[in-house]
Amino acid sequence: MSDYDFDLFVVGAGSGGVRAARVASGYGAKVAIAEESQVGGTCVIRGCVPKKLLVYGAHFAEDFEDASAYGWTLPGEPSFSWKTLIANKDAEIERLNGIYKSLLKGSNVELFESRAVLKDAHTLEVGDKTVTAERILIAVGGTPVMPDIPGIEHAISSNQAFHLEDLPERIAVVGGGYIAVEFAGIFAGLGANVTQFYRGDQILRGFDNDIRNHLAEEIVKKGVDLRLHTNVTAIAKNDDGSLKLTLTGGDHQDVDAIMFATGREPKTHGLGLEQAGVELNDRSAIITNAGLQTSVPNIYAVGDVRDHVQLTPVAIKEGMAFADTVYGGKPWSMSYQAIPTAVFSQPPVGTVGLSEEEARAKGLDVAIYKSTFKPMRHTLSGRDEKTLMKLIVDKTTDVVLGAHMVGPDAAEIIQGIGIAVRMGATKAQFDQTVAVHPSAAEEFVTMRFPVSD
Repeated sequence: MSDYDFDLFVVGAGSGGVRAARVASGYGAKVAIAEESQVGGTCVIRGCVPKKLLVYGAHFAEDFEDASAYGWTLPGEPSFSWKTLIANKDAEIERLNGIYKSLLKGSNVELFESRAVLKDAHTLEVGDKTVTAERILIAVGGTPVMPDIPGIEHAISSNQAFHLEDLPERIAVVGGGYIAVEFAGIFAGLGANVTQFYRGDQILRGFDNDIRNHLAEEIVKKGVDLRLHTNVTAIAKNDDGSLKLTLTGGDHQDVDAIMFATGREPKTHGLGLEQAGVELNDRSAIITNAGLQTSVPNIYAVGDVRDHVQLTPVAIKEGMAFADTVYGGKPWSMSYQAIPTAVFSQPPVGTVGLSEEEARAKGLDVAIYKSTFKPMRHTLSGRDEKTLMKLIVDKTTDVVLGAHMVGPDAAEIIQGIGIAVRMGATKAQFDQTVAVHPSAAEEFVTMRFPVSD
């Protein structure tokens, strides 16, 4: 009989923590999990799931406009209710929260709906209880970082954006990453006047440059006022409740709301990790080895709390790797090569593998295949929107090193392409694949001639 209350105690019931807990329990471990907020974590509660619902909602305005080209006549001018969208979104999140609780219960995982704090390597205070565990898994994720500028108390993060009372008429979005680009598109699509400020040269730093430049052109077409090399240095409240933004260079702009999406940090503060001996890096992220093990051998970590690849499917895979290895007798390590990902911008981005810049930085001799075209649906709608597809191919081996896309259904298409890239498919094998016609996806297997260097 164990000397501990639990074989495994998981701190944080997000996607990675829940998966690890359920799988470990399935292998026979006695498992508990603690969550101080709703079960499901950032992705389900205040991240990718509610955001995707808002993305769907934001696209209907274009659909209504395009319908006439296809013979549809609407009975009147469409109207939008922000309150209805948010209420329905909240109901769906509550439903998912319940499903996650049911999954844990069905997997014989004990749920503590309280904050858990480590007292030592095997002891935790969970609400008003003290429990012990042979192993502890930290899966608390990350949280938005807000800049230290005057008036920052008037700003919101993506967390608050999901719960705004009303849709702002004028909103500024600060940042150039996934979250900033996605919310700028959401607010613009729903009818807000959107200005996006980014201090850098171009949005989506780290993505292929052709993708970055193409998306920037497309989001401007969709009504986002994109201001590069510009940051917000101060916020003041006007007498009418609006906000006056001070910008780099001394210019000013009035808005009704401002949202910062300028980065996230691991949610490790106040967890007792230091007193348990867990080492953190200079960003307060937990340091682990390849086996997800921290500096304390019985304490592990998965997901954004490691400040590594901040994607929900990565956290889920890490949770699986941990449970399979430690409790299932099936050891394996997470691979971070060729991870497909999508940005649910408008239009969306899908990407997997190396960018052209990464491939060239590695000293590889590459051939570049690109195709830019109008999506078929817009041949009738007349909308000025272009899709971009791009392949990075190793000239020596003919292996496709990277695939990138901006355009409708990019996420759905790149998932399939991701399998091929992960398996090391060659350009010849892409070429030998029969195209699905008519589709945008067929372009990935019909690009025959590389662009000139």
